[in-house]
Parts: sequence; C-alpha cells; structure tokens
Amino acid sequence: MDNQRQQRVDTFLITTIVLIIGISVFTLYTLGEAYSSFEGYYKRQIIWFIVSCIGVAAIMVIDFDRYRKFAWPLYILGIFMLAGLHFLPWAWENNGALRWYKFGSTTLQPSEFVKVFLVVILAHVITSHNEKWSTKNLKYDLILLGKIIAITIPMFLLIAIQPDIGSSLVILSIAGFLIVISGIRWRTIVTLFGTAFVIVASLFLLYFSNPEGFISFIEDETSFDHVADRIKAWDNPHLYTDGSAMQAIKSMMAIGSGQLSGKGSMNYQVWIPERHTDMIFTAVAEQFGFVGSSVIIILYFLLIYRIIQIALETKEPFGTYLCVGIVGMFTYQIFQNIGMSIQLLPLTGLPLPFLSYGGTSLLVYMAAIGLVLNIRSRQKSFMFESDNQ
Repeated sequence: MDNQRQQRVDTFLITTIVLIIGISVFTLYTLGEAYSSFEGYYKRQIIWFIVSCIGVAAIMVIDFDRYRKFAWPLYILGIFMLAGLHFLPWAWENNGALRWYKFGSTTLQPSEFVKVFLVVILAHVITSHNEKWSTKNLKYDLILLGKIIAITIPMFLLIAIQPDIGSSLVILSIAGFLIVISGIRWRTIVTLFGTAFVIVASLFLLYFSNPEGFISFIEDETSFDHVADRIKAWDNPHLYTDGSAMQAIKSMMAIGSGQLSGKGSMNYQVWIPERHTDMIFTAVAEQFGFVGSSVIIILYFLLIYRIIQIALETKEPFGTYLCVGIVGMFTYQIFQNIGMSIQLLPLTGLPLPFLSYGGTSLLVYMAAIGLVLNIRSRQKSFMFESDNQ
C-alpha cells in the first residue's frame, strides 16, 4: 500500500477540553454554593458533557470526508430552523429576543447549531470549487467569493433580526477565516477586508464625532435598541444605573477585586446577573484573580493552537477548511466574551466556549471538537514520508 490511515487519538486536545470543562464544573459548583439561584447547574453541565461525549463518539464513527454529502441538507436544515422561529409553535421569545425553541422546560437555540452547519457547507463549497478550477484569476476569485457570501448572508441576516448581533458576528468570523485560506488571491482579499475596515472605521468615526446622534439613529430608525444600550454602556457605563451599564460596572468590579491571586474559592462579593453563562469569566477572575484568569486564557490559546496544527498537518483540503472554520468560530467567541468582561468590547450574549453553562452550546462546541478529532484520527500517512515534509 502506498498510503494508509492511522488512527490517532489526540490526547493533547482532549486533555485541554477536559481541563476547561473541569474548571467550568468547579466554577458552577462554587456559584451554586454561594447563590441559591445557581444551585444545581454544575450537575446539569456534567450531564450535558456526558451526552456531548456520546455525540463526539458518534461523529467519529464516520470518516470526516463523508460529511460532505450532508453539507447541503445541514445548511437547508439550519436555514429552516432559523426561519422557523417566526412561524413554528415551539418558538419562544425572551426579553424581546426570538432566539429559542422551547419544549417543556428544555430550550434549544438554533443559532448555535448553524455555526457548525456553516463551517461544513463552506468547507464543502470551497473544496468543490478548488477541485474544478485549476487556474486562479479574477474570475476564480469573484465566483468563489460570491459563493461564500451567498451562503453566509442568509444565516447572518436571520440571526441578526432575532436580534442576536453577537452570534451573527460569529457567522461573519467563520466566513472571514475561511476566505483567508480558501485560495482567493491576496489582492482580492486585501481589497475585501480593506473595504470592510473602512466601513467599520467610518462607523466608529461617526459615533465618536456625534455619539448622541448615532445612538438616536439606531434607536429611532432601526430595530436594534439593545445595541444602542450596549454601546452606551460600553462607552461610559457610569452615566447609567441599570441594564447593560450596571452589568459592565459590576463585571469590572468583580475582576478588579480578584487582583493577583483572587479572594479564594467561593468568596464572592459582587452579584452579577447571568454569571453562570455569559459572565462566567468574572467568577473565575474574582475567585482566583489574574493568575486564574491567565490559566483560562492559556488553555484557550492551546486549544486554538492545536486545532491550527491539525489543520496544517492534514493533507485533505476539506479537513483543513473544517478546522479553520472551527478556529474562526471559537476565536471570535473567546475574544468577544473575555473582551466584554473587561469592558474592552460592548456586551453581547455570547457564551465562553466550554466554560459557560449551556446545554445547546456545549453540545455544539463538542460536536465541533468531534470533527477536529475525526480529522486528526484519520490523517493519511504515506510510506517513506519524511518527517520534514
């Protein structure tokens, strides 16, 4: 045989995930001990982790390349799940946001599932395009870019109107990471991202030149009132006394009070809403300070670094694109969640992957890791192959 598939279990990646999940369970336990409203969440997180591990095992049974056959059905299912929030009887609105399906006491957030669906369909489309095109020119660039945009925009818009700006930006992050490594020439990529940078920079200039007018426009002319509230809370939270502004202030108080080594396990003194989900980083920082926070950031760095390594090592383009799309999904969410906790970025409803409590999100993130482990476990190895290749 010229080549063979070797089953490889990536213990480094598995260990990293288990450590993050362990910190999550411990943090949820301490929150439950300190506040009765958070009691029992750590047990549910363990149950969801076990269920997710079963899902990972199921994902790894099938060769990852075979998932290309399910790419379009998954994409169509994702679009239907998002659109169904507007007409299906199980749709559930909470705090002005139409983001969930509710089945009894169980809720399901379709925007979490479509992140992985988008990674799969874009990886498939880019791979198929590159298999058909041997010459890279402007036509190649524009057609491939058009395909990526046409697939991404429907998901982006359906999530944005829920409204859920945080998850819609994750969708753009996935597409952006894949565009960079899709094979599109750099002159086209620089033009695209340069245009996006000019648009974003112009919005920042408009805001800082006339904050009140910018906020008034969002509140009066669009349906994104919550975005205006969060921008105000981010820019100057001390001018406001409730909502996002108070959450931002208390988040900074909790993180700052942890100082270098923290106050100690279960020693909470700052109450923050949604601390078991979106604001769980503040719980780690208050208990264990800068040291504990740094451990979390290092673990996430190792997670991203390892997935990138696997992307570089695999010789099958579809596997590489899957890994890079997953890196795009995780990287933005980690940066956004920690950034909003330290008031570097406006507040959003994005959970911190694997650390925040949430059944749907944990299931989806573990499914993404299952794909990465699948790719790693089925890497092709060639006879007489040099280790330096």
